Amino acid sequence: MHCPFCRHPDSRVIDSRTADDGLSIRRRRQCPECGRRFTTTETASLTVIKRSGVVEPFSREKVMSGVRKACQGRPVTEADLAVLAQQVEESVRSSGIAQFDANEIGLAILPHLRKLDEVAYLRFASVYQAFESLADFDSAIEELRAHPNEPAVRGGRRDTEQGE
Repeated sequence: MHCPFCRHPDSRVIDSRTADDGLSIRRRRQCPECGRRFTTTETASLTVIKRSGVVEPFSREKVMSGVRKACQGRPVTEADLAVLAQQVEESVRSSGIAQFDANEIGLAILPHLRKLDEVAYLRFASVYQAFESLADFDSAIEELRAHPNEPAVRGGRRDTEQGE
């Protein structure tokens, strides 16, 4: 790490702490040449390989945008979408891999979206699991019924209750 003051090519780490977001490390450094101190922030970068082969940085906003479309007309708030995007990023980071296919990000969204809203989950899954027929929807619905997740409570009713 070059000193920002004298451009000396080395520095000594004095203190390291996890930043407030928990996803980066804040390091306090000192230059052995000029003695001045400075702070650096280190984060692990996540990159996404799109279908076209283009590589771009992971974006929570893009996750929210894609999920927002599936949640159209559903009782899902922007705050819910922000939490979902954060959960997706945390689960992707926890894998220890730095580069993902866009489809893998879509698949990582599914379990979090299922907990949030089952209808939005089905809409999103139909794209990322490449549903080709009504039978695919039927099997996804049967899977939801066979393994119901904890129902979210909004407005005093269970969102996962369905009339049969």
